[in-house]
This record gives sequence, C-alpha cells and structure tokens, in this order.
Amino acid sequence: MTDKTRGALPVELLTPHPARCSAARPDYTEILQRHTEAVTRGRSQYFDPATGYLVFTAQYLWDRGFCCDTGCRHCPYVARP
Repeated sequence: MTDKTRGALPVELLTPHPARCSAARPDYTEILQRHTEAVTRGRSQYFDPATGYLVFTAQYLWDRGFCCDTGCRHCPYVARP
C-alpha cells in the first residue's frame, strides 16, 4: 500500500547510500541504470547484475514508509552524511 501523504521521493535518495552500494563497484553504473529504469517504469524491483537477485527500489521502500533494518541497497531511511 502506498502512503500518498509522504510526498514524492526526494531525488537525492535515488542514489544508494555509499555504505550500502559503493561507487567503486565495477557494476555500479549498471546498478544505477537498472534502478532508474525500474523507478521510471513504476516497478518495485530490478534484478541485480552481479547476483540476479531481486532488489527493491528506493521508490518502493519510500512508499512502504519505514525501514525494516535488513540492509536494503536503496533504503531511503539510512542517515545521509
């Protein structure tokens, strides 16, 4: 269920927190591309290029409304520096 009172996901939260996904990863650009495509298409997940696992998008996690403390790559609730 989406909580429309939360408002739009702030654009700066579309990029994963560095502690959750390092920009030094060789597949970092592809991760960002897959994430952006999923968000643009209104999908809640995309396939990780390295593992094939499904990864939740920041938009889905934002709409969910809380952090579950499982270390999601795109968690918008992780404190930013």
